Amino acid sequence: MFSKINSSTQNLFQAILALETEDECKKFLRDLLTEAEIKEFANRWKVAQMLDKKISYEDIAKETGMSSTTIARISKWLTHGMGGYKLMLKRTNAKQNNNHHNLLKAV
Repeated sequence: MFSKINSSTQNLFQAILALETEDECKKFLRDLLTEAEIKEFANRWKVAQMLDKKISYEDIAKETGMSSTTIARISKWLTHGMGGYKLMLKRTNAKQNNNHHNLLKAV
C-alpha cells in the first residue's frame, strides 16, 4: 500500500469517494490540482489505456508527448502495481461496452 497513510490521506480518499457526478469531479479536481497536474494525470491514464490496447511505446509517446521512461513506469504499475489501473480499465471498458450495447438495442 502507500508508505504513509495518515488521516489527511484517508480524508482525501473519502472526499474522492463522495463525488457523485462528473461535474463534481471536475470542480473538485480543478480546485485541488493545477491545470498542469490534471493534464499530467489525464495523460498517465491515457497511456495506461493505450498500453492495455497493446499500442507501442513509440506510438504512445508520439500521441501523448510522454517520455519512454514515464511510459515504462506506467507499464510497470499496470502489470505489477496495486491493481488500480487494471480495476479502472475493467470498469471503464465494461461501462463503454454496456453503453455500446444499449445504443445498438435502441437502433
